[in-house]
Amino acid sequence: MAVENSFCTKPAQPGLVSIVIPLYNQLAYTKGCLLSLAKTTPQNIEIILVDNASSDGTGDYLSTLSNVTIISNTENLGCSGAWNQGARAASGEWIMILNNDVLLSPDWLKGLLEGAELHALDIVTPAIREGQHNYDIETYALDLTTSMGNVVRKGKANGICFMVHRRVFDAIGGFDENFRIGQYEDTDFFLRASRAGFRLGTVGSSFLHHFGSVTQKSIKTARTARPYAIENKAYFIRKWNMPWWKRALIRNSDKLINRIQSQLEKKLYGHSLMEKWIDGRLRYF
Repeated sequence: MAVENSFCTKPAQPGLVSIVIPLYNQLAYTKGCLLSLAKTTPQNIEIILVDNASSDGTGDYLSTLSNVTIISNTENLGCSGAWNQGARAASGEWIMILNNDVLLSPDWLKGLLEGAELHALDIVTPAIREGQHNYDIETYALDLTTSMGNVVRKGKANGICFMVHRRVFDAIGGFDENFRIGQYEDTDFFLRASRAGFRLGTVGSSFLHHFGSVTQKSIKTARTARPYAIENKAYFIRKWNMPWWKRALIRNSDKLINRIQSQLEKKLYGHSLMEKWIDGRLRYF
């Protein structure tokens, strides 16, 4: 039976990982993500696809798939709404939120589970390279995970991909749907989890490629798009009582810590846990 008052409504299956992928158009990326997932993920998984009222043929494509759970919305519920739908429908002991504009490397999920166990994490994110896919992901991932397999940045997770143990949802609930469409809902969730005593971390034992916020870019270019980023920022500030000076202090502190960590990682291992291809060169964050 499901835990009483549990956010997740289905009983947990030990060892199962539920992968929740929210979708809003960008069909080509969705196909690439699912193909990559099928090639690299032989483990015991459950795939839950949440279509946020796509209009580019995504719905027709999803109807051809088997062995996946599909949730179709008649309106765009945003990241929070879709993530909550997926988490509630999940049967996994671990529930992963995954962008559709990613490519996975061999053994990425195995490495993520091993990293979570090694560092005793409740929320775990893999190493990520973002931007143009101009390299061989298998070779690159092997080099990075071999050299950085035991590396962790504690207290850090990323909304591109994060795996959450079910006990976190049971304790703090789901994502705040007052954050509309996208942005800040992941930051809010990580902050709530951290303050509840759960452990977050980004690990070098797993790697994926991220093309880079294609859904958000599509929404921003739409003529009918509301300024959701501005609205979400204002709501986040009110919710957490964060005046400009407090936000600036946190932002500058995070930048300094990330810079020190990334440069040390690059010096020791030749990589960092967050890399981005920008203006023709690879940068480390």
